[in-house]
Formats: sequence, structure tokens, C-alpha cells
Amino acid sequence: MFAGKILASTAAVLCVSLLSGCAGMQQHDNMTVGSVGNDYTKRHPIILSEQEQVLDIPIASGAQRLNYATISNIQAFAQKFQTSGTGTIVVLMPSGSANSSAANYVQGQVVQAIEQGGQHRSNIAIQSYDASQHGASAPIRLSFRSVTASTGQCGQWPEDLSMTSANENYYDFGCSTQNNLAAQIANPGDLLGPRKESPIDAENRGKVIADYQGK
Repeated sequence: MFAGKILASTAAVLCVSLLSGCAGMQQHDNMTVGSVGNDYTKRHPIILSEQEQVLDIPIASGAQRLNYATISNIQAFAQKFQTSGTGTIVVLMPSGSANSSAANYVQGQVVQAIEQGGQHRSNIAIQSYDASQHGASAPIRLSFRSVTASTGQCGQWPEDLSMTSANENYYDFGCSTQNNLAAQIANPGDLLGPRKESPIDAENRGKVIADYQGK
């Protein structure tokens, strides 16, 4: 009987110890999960701001025509202006450089490519800039202003990564993801709210419902 009491007491002690261990483990897990903070979407927010969009067109000193790749780039730039640009497309022509004559020679082709990209001549402003310090490599620069989604500069390391006692994300965590997302947004206005719904196509809706009911 005495031995039975000893066994019962030992079992009770073991049970209490196990329960205490489980409680301690549970408390430890809660503390670990609760310490992971610093939402990267708040630390590296995507913001909307007006920025200058630029396309530099290299012109050789003896150029007499634009190649197909250059014309295609200009057309794509004009189409981008159509969807997100404001004001006008500014064509900056080099002046005083070794290739300024060649640039003036292909100016008409540049304007034509912009028009082929969907822009009217009234949306194009031709100006010049001092390119005397550029030698023979002064480009024709196209530019326009647009509202663009972007984040702050990535690669900031204000703290030592070895300081992990708080179990928090490092400062630069998520910055590249936010930058990539901002670059992929076709219409930055979508970040401000949903677009207006298009009108209902009653005929197509009736057809879809009839097809569904016929199954």
C-alpha cells in the first residue's frame, strides 16, 4: 500500500510537470508570434506622384534615317503618353553638338513616329537644348509628365541585421516587392479606388442565363 501511494504521488508530480511545460511552451509561442511586427506595406508604402517620363534617342553624327527598333520605341512611348501622360510630349533637339545636323535631319521622322503612336501634332512641342558638352553623342530626348506609382529607395540598412533579439523584420524587408508591384500597375489611379462599373449588357446577360438554365 505504501508503494502504491509513492507511485501515485510520483505520477501526480509528473503530470503537473508536463502540464507546466505545455503551458510554458504555449506562452513562448504566443510571445514569438506576437513580436513579429513592422508591416512592410506601411514601412514601404506605394505612393502616387507626378514624375517625368523620358526616352533618349541616340543619333549618330552621320545618321540620315531612324532604324525600325528606334521607331518602335518612339511609338510605344507615344502610346504610353496616351494612357498616362499629361500636357504635351516635348521633343528636345540637341544644339551645338557634332551630331546636331543629323538630329535636325531626322526630326521629321521622330514626329511622324509619335503621330503613328496615336498622338496629334498639336500634342507635340519641339524645343532645343545646349548639347555642346555632349560631343557627338547628344540624344534627342522625348519627355512628358505623368502620375506614377512608386516607393522609396530600396537598399537602406539603418540597423545591424545581427540585432534580432526582438524577432522583427529587417528594415528593407518587402521593399523590392513593393517596388515591383508599383512598376506593374498600368493605371496608378486604381490605387485610389475602384473604377466605375460599365453598363450591363442585357442581351449578353440573357444569353448567359439561358445557357445556364439549359444545362
